[in-house]
Amino acid sequence: MMAAHLKKRVYEEFSKTVVQQHPLEEVPAKKLRLTKPSKSAALHLDLCKATNSTDALQYLLHFARKPVEVESVEGVIRILLEHYYKKETDTSVRLKIASLLGLLSKTQGFTPDCIVDDAISTLNNEKSHQVLAQLLDTLLVIGTQLPDSVAITQRLIEVACKHLSDTYFGVRNKCLQLLGCLGTVDKPLTKDSDATTGLPGTPIRDVQSVISDYFADQDPRVRTAAIKAMLQLHDRGMKIQQTIYNQACKLLNDDYEQVRSAAVQMVWVLSQLYPESIVPIPSSNEEIRLVDDSFGKVSHMVSDGSWVVRVQAAKLLGSMLQVSPHFLEQTLDKKLMSDLRRKRTAHERAKELYASGEFSSGRRWADDAPKERVDTSGVNLIDSGACGAFVHGLEDEMYEVRIAAVEALCSLAQSSVSFATKCLDFLVDMFNDEIEEVRLQSIHALRQISTNITLREDQLDVVLAVLEDSSRDIREALHELLCYTNVSTKECIQLALLELLKNLTKYPSDRNSVWKCLRFLGVRHPTLVLPLVPELLSTHPYFDTPEPDMDDPAYIAVLVLVFNSAKACPTMSALFSDHTFRHYAYLQDSLSHLVPQLRLPGKKLISGLGSEVCGLVSGSVESARLFLQDSLARVSMLQSLEAPGAQDLLDFTIRDLQRLGELQTELAGSADFCATYLRCQLLLTKALQEKLWSMAVPLCLKQNAMASAAVKQILEETYKLEFLYSGLETRQVATIHHVRLQAKALQLVLTARTKRGVDPLISVCEKFIQEVESFQRLFMSELSHFQDSFVEKLLELMPRLVACKPLDLVKILHTTLRQSGFLHLKIPEQIHRASAIIIEPTGESDNPLRFTTGLVVALDIDATLEHVQDHQSTVKVEVLYPDGQAHIIHPKPGDFRHPGPGRVRLITQVYLSHSAWTEPCQLEVRLLLAYSSSTCKLSTPKPAWNESTEGLPQAESSIEGTIPLSKPVKVFIMPKLARR
Repeated sequence: MMAAHLKKRVYEEFSKTVVQQHPLEEVPAKKLRLTKPSKSAALHLDLCKATNSTDALQYLLHFARKPVEVESVEGVIRILLEHYYKKETDTSVRLKIASLLGLLSKTQGFTPDCIVDDAISTLNNEKSHQVLAQLLDTLLVIGTQLPDSVAITQRLIEVACKHLSDTYFGVRNKCLQLLGCLGTVDKPLTKDSDATTGLPGTPIRDVQSVISDYFADQDPRVRTAAIKAMLQLHDRGMKIQQTIYNQACKLLNDDYEQVRSAAVQMVWVLSQLYPESIVPIPSSNEEIRLVDDSFGKVSHMVSDGSWVVRVQAAKLLGSMLQVSPHFLEQTLDKKLMSDLRRKRTAHERAKELYASGEFSSGRRWADDAPKERVDTSGVNLIDSGACGAFVHGLEDEMYEVRIAAVEALCSLAQSSVSFATKCLDFLVDMFNDEIEEVRLQSIHALRQISTNITLREDQLDVVLAVLEDSSRDIREALHELLCYTNVSTKECIQLALLELLKNLTKYPSDRNSVWKCLRFLGVRHPTLVLPLVPELLSTHPYFDTPEPDMDDPAYIAVLVLVFNSAKACPTMSALFSDHTFRHYAYLQDSLSHLVPQLRLPGKKLISGLGSEVCGLVSGSVESARLFLQDSLARVSMLQSLEAPGAQDLLDFTIRDLQRLGELQTELAGSADFCATYLRCQLLLTKALQEKLWSMAVPLCLKQNAMASAAVKQILEETYKLEFLYSGLETRQVATIHHVRLQAKALQLVLTARTKRGVDPLISVCEKFIQEVESFQRLFMSELSHFQDSFVEKLLELMPRLVACKPLDLVKILHTTLRQSGFLHLKIPEQIHRASAIIIEPTGESDNPLRFTTGLVVALDIDATLEHVQDHQSTVKVEVLYPDGQAHIIHPKPGDFRHPGPGRVRLITQVYLSHSAWTEPCQLEVRLLLAYSSSTCKLSTPKPAWNESTEGLPQAESSIEGTIPLSKPVKVFIMPKLARR
């Protein structure tokens, strides 16, 4: 063993000596270049391995599923073209290659001008019609990718014109589509030009003339493609010539549905381009305006054999607002009106009799009758088939046609008061339609034209019959209609009140909607309500009547109608009894949004209080806005919030702005927004006071806790400022993010102050630096407004912040926070605060919901949302149980309804379940607004519904916090044990 060990030592010493005397030369390292495998080389190898056309087609199909980089596109195209030219004889493989050429031309970043010559050459040598059509589609893709290349566009147009004579309909279709997408007015087609060389010839015809020649093609698919190509020219801004109007009118009688559908669209386009042009009536000497003639043609198509064409024609009628009134009114009558027939004057009849040389002797019967039969259809100004177009549309067997006719009637009635009066009966009749969607659409249509009409008693009777509908949407839409409808007599008011009270009895959940409806009825018809007051209030001139029950919703409904009428009718209050005045005082406090302020004679307390509150609430909006501006201007004069009296001024300003938001609803959003921002600044200033930071950490634990609570509150308030208010400008969003950045910097300083060691700070410091960089990237255009601010100083110190240690970063942040100035807020123009009111449940019931343990009970939720953006993905329902459990429910998109602009109605069900309790307890239900701090308001909003994920996983993963949107409502529940 010793010998072996000695031998090893000798060998090591010898090795060291050899290395010292003869050092080894360093061998240079071999450099490797990593490259991605070439797509073109791989495709070439695959195509070379193919022994037949089937293998080649399989390789191409497999290759089409893989993405291709921009650098490899041209090489791949060369390989495909080489295989196309030399080896491939099978039509299906060539068709696939032509398809791949078009797909590769769409690659982002690739300019396909280098393959135009090869594609055109391939096209000229191809014999298969299907491959020709696919190659033309590829040329269309190339031309679309190169809109600025005039030379290439002209060559492609010439190629299309050359192949328009092909016998295959698919080739002609693609040629017409290419002309529609690339054709221009200033570049007429040439006769002797060569498509391969692009040499110009003699200009003879424009694109529209060439396309219009194929309106009479033998194949209906080509005729459809020709009309669509002409419409494509119109969509691109090219004015279509009026000369094709007669051709388009002839195509309305085509045997094929697609041709008629495209022709209707073409006739409508021409009526919008040349409304006042004069066109002759066939078989007569009369002339009418083109818009009137086209209106008659489109009206005739409402009776087409295809329901798709009927729907399209009915929709287009609603947009033809320039038509003459007598043509418009003819659509409501199936018989041809006399003013749309051409009548000869007495002078013309006498002249004709004189020219004939015959006079009636009176001896023979009808010897003065006309010698020839007059064709009545030849002298009509409108086709008899177009008469009563809306009557046909409203009676159509397809509900899609009926809906389109109702919408068109509504659009035309909004532009003509006389037509609105005439079509009223037709819209009211649609309230009895068998399809709920049609009934709902007719109610909405009548609501839009309600300002121009007055309902008769028989019409109102039909309207009110819909209140018995089982659909809640139908009933609420009808309540909304009655709010804005005028009625003619007091019997109509009485009838409406009676039916609404029946509705209230049958459907108690409609209480708030019925009360709102009666409020507007009273406001619009005070003189009609006045003679009904003694009967409605059950008063008697000599005898005292019993006092009604104030808990009766029907009696409250009557009082809402009467009190809103009394505001515009001062003499009505003399008909009130003593208990009516008391009930008014009670309702004015409990339902102030339904009962107005009244000047009641002899009631000094109510009158004085009402006038005082009315003076505060109904003050001038302009003066309130001026007060808001003055308050912010006063605060903006503060250079530092540590100055004596600065914090007191902020406290007083916040209090004034909160009170202003309570008194002026128009400025509530702006006032609350400014007050919340100033509160954040005040909390930040108090957290940075000198007393807190001059003491040792063990001596100020309470102060550190207070500062941490202030930071948490500031962060919550900034999220409210960003996501709870709508109408913010970029500068205001940047100011909110600036305050949040200050709060996070203070949070980082407090973390370093209360925790030991450097390791916990490293990740926090890196995250903070990323947020500063994100702020700079998002609000680059607004940085000029942040002078002498916290973020401006941070950006100046950014190179130092990135390189310094965590503790040095904390010291810099602390110093910068103390030295940064007060950032003033720009007054927002119009800001709305998102809010929600839970209508059901009311929280007033003492009867608990009883259910068996382990099972569920459904709780109906009815809430009104205002100014909530992206409500389908952000609004949630929270259920808080007495034991502290909280469940968040995501309403379905179908649970949201849109009764008006800025307002959303949420009607859903929440399923409750719990273990057994010994006695009933209250749970809380409220609405929440979910937000994600990673989603800035400046970024593009994501769609609320994603079909691939069904909206749920994506929403769950993006929620980082919630904001209370409504006040909580308490509900009694009682889970009980199951009986055995």
